[in-house]
Amino acid sequence: QVQLVESGGGLVQAGGSLRLSCAASGRAFSTYAMAWFRRAPGKERDFVAAISGNGGITNYADGVQGRFTISRDNARNTVSLQMNSLKPEDTAVYLCAATGGLAPTTYIKYAYWGQGTQVTVSS
Repeated sequence: QVQLVESGGGLVQAGGSLRLSCAASGRAFSTYAMAWFRRAPGKERDFVAAISGNGGITNYADGVQGRFTISRDNARNTVSLQMNSLKPEDTAVYLCAATGGLAPTTYIKYAYWGQGTQVTVSS
């Protein structure tokens, strides 16, 4: 099974940038699609970005495409989310997730989850 630990969250002003990282432990990391979801207070998880096991395909939520970039380094068992031009509405707990599928965009399809890292954007 896959264990996931997120890091890199923090507080930034609107327009700033953050880079989140997700460290994975387990076998055959490259066979898992990875994704980032986020959960604002009182809300369910929303899809942010996903990437296939070999990095060949990526999917982004409409609200982050062009601002966020998901990437992975299979040699290091890590997935990153570069977040630029941050907005207050990006404030949420960001969670890393893994699945044996392609690169789905729904949280139900992800079997493994990290604990999350807080991102707060103020202005």
